[in-house]
Amino acid sequence: MPNPQTSRRLIILGPAAVLALFVASGCQSSSSGPQETARTTLQTAPADLQLLCANAVATQTGASSDKILPVSSRQLDAASFQVELDAAGTRHSCVVDNDGNVKSVT
Repeated sequence: MPNPQTSRRLIILGPAAVLALFVASGCQSSSSGPQETARTTLQTAPADLQLLCANAVATQTGASSDKILPVSSRQLDAASFQVELDAAGTRHSCVVDNDGNVKSVT
């Protein structure tokens, strides 16, 4: 005949063990690694090139360079980047090469 205390322990520990396994399964990491995310597949312009574009937009528009903010950037090819900027609500685009030469501002 089974021991009543052993039976009670199994009744109490059984659901607790199932709950612990359920909670632990939520802690597993997903199979996608950082190389599979969109953020790592795009190369953004280095900060110094973004600032060069902000200064170029300031020169062209007459706005203060501290009011011009880079909002996005992307690599166009092996030698250049496109930087999108906001100047007090007006959008501008700048193309700059790896050597810091601003190719265009629109």
